[in-house]
Amino acid sequence: MNLTHPVAAVTGGSAGIGKAICADLLAQGYEVVSLARRRCEINHPKLFNIEVDLTDRAATAEAAREMASRFEVRTVVHNAGVIRPALLPEVKLEDLDALVELHLGCAIQLVQAALPAMRAERFGRVVLLSSRAAVGLATRTSYSATKAGMLGMARTWALELAAEGITVNVVAPGPIRTDMFYDVVEAGSEKECQLAASVPVKRLGEAADVARAVRFFADPANGFITGQVLYVCGGTSVGSLAL
Repeated sequence: MNLTHPVAAVTGGSAGIGKAICADLLAQGYEVVSLARRRCEINHPKLFNIEVDLTDRAATAEAAREMASRFEVRTVVHNAGVIRPALLPEVKLEDLDALVELHLGCAIQLVQAALPAMRAERFGRVVLLSSRAAVGLATRTSYSATKAGMLGMARTWALELAAEGITVNVVAPGPIRTDMFYDVVEAGSEKECQLAASVPVKRLGEAADVARAVRFFADPANGFITGQVLYVCGGTSVGSLAL
């Protein structure tokens, strides 16, 4: 097992949680391949970019082939995501289709591409980024459904791949201060303050909080942990959360 030059692929690595994950893995000595619509602007000799729209199945397939041909990826972190909020009467099926493609289909394509190399090495780490919304949140029909789907998919893969040294786990963030969060909640607003006060730990999360959880599951030493979900949510998965 080549652990001296580990390579991780991170989707959505250009901003927010994905960028924090890239930075954290780079600090641990990984080569990191960011797959996103825009380049990750971290200046590091071990950072590589594949620019791709991961909601486009054909484009994702091509990016997956490029990733597998250029890099010995043994760690896949699927972080890319969008929300598309709507109350039930306004839910659009085209939004559901797009989120199925991004949250689920993209994960399948990228892990399938990396799987032969993982199996040859008898080592691999897959970390899927779900959400606290998987347990339910108003206006999140498409988002919650697809993020919850990640949990079942990860558990299935964990069972299928465990004997080959490949672990599959899920990190499910709660309210994290990112651009995507502020697309829904205005920065500095009363709503933001109320939301922070409603979190059991009395603050909103930071992207680095999530990156540390991803690092734990990606660690080669943690091979006895698979099929698990870690909520990085300040305790909001235990009680209720209202945005």
